[in-house]
Formats: sequence, structure tokens, C-alpha cells
Amino acid sequence: MCLAIPGKIIEIKGSTAVIDYGFEKREANASLIDDLKVGDFVIVNAGFVMDKVPEEQALKSLEAWKNAGKNG
Repeated sequence: MCLAIPGKIIEIKGSTAVIDYGFEKREANASLIDDLKVGDFVIVNAGFVMDKVPEEQALKSLEAWKNAGKNG
């Protein structure tokens, strides 16, 4: 099983998107998803943008990751 953290697109250069995860930035191939734009939240797997995530859902997921382990 793979757990994915949503990241926010901060730049698009051709078919490459720069994704900001808050703690690091990475590049991913964005050619599999149409109509990506700066500001979109996405899930990346194996170096490819696999899906867009609604902002509200992405922010909830990021909050859950941030709080993981604090209750244990």
C-alpha cells in the first residue's frame, strides 16, 4: 500500500510541474492530466501527477498528516 501526500503546483514548465509539499519541492511529469494549473493540489506517484485533489480535501489530508502521531 502506498500513502500519498497532496502537494500544491507552484510552477508548470512544459509537461513538468513543480510540486510544493511544504517541507520540500519536487518535479513531476504532468502529461497524464489535462488542464492542470498553478495552485492545483495533486497526488504524485512514481514521478507522475496521477490526480487532482479538491483543495478542501487536500487541506484536510495535510492537517491529518500534520497531526499524525500527536495523539499517541
